[in-house]
Amino acid sequence: MLETPDDLDRLQALLDDSHARATEHLRGIIHGDRTLTATHIAGLLTGMKVITAATVTARGEPRISAMDGHFLHGTWTFSTSRSSAKARHLARRPAISVAHVDGEELAVFSHGRVVELEGEELAGVDAHWTGHYGSSPLSWGEVVMWRLEPSWMVGYAFRREQLLAERGVPA
Repeated sequence: MLETPDDLDRLQALLDDSHARATEHLRGIIHGDRTLTATHIAGLLTGMKVITAATVTARGEPRISAMDGHFLHGTWTFSTSRSSAKARHLARRPAISVAHVDGEELAVFSHGRVVELEGEELAGVDAHWTGHYGSSPLSWGEVVMWRLEPSWMVGYAFRREQLLAERGVPA
């Protein structure tokens, strides 16, 4: 878990605001002991997680794909080849929805915009990814790395206390 106290405070405020703005239907599913806090999410989303990312084409047609995601400092970071369809979509239309779903046990849903990583932020994220993969993603070809700037995020666990205990995350 790499989140600072400020990262966790910012994430918790986003989670609280997002839950308050959620539909009645969603609040009927994600409520009480099924809701994950910022500390829970940061503890559960360590290492690489498979995420799905939804973009849109120029004609407004949705596209979804899976990719590696790393949850760092309270949000997702991810990368792909600059020649990929999703990279072209995001370069022109940076709005995105990102989800990580682990069976019926855990889900984190978010919406926002991508920010292409540059400078010190890129160097820090690249160092983390390099530690995970053993080589820099930037050495794999024409790679672009992004950070999700979330405007909405909710976290769900069907059996929160059991999940946290099984995965060694403090309740």
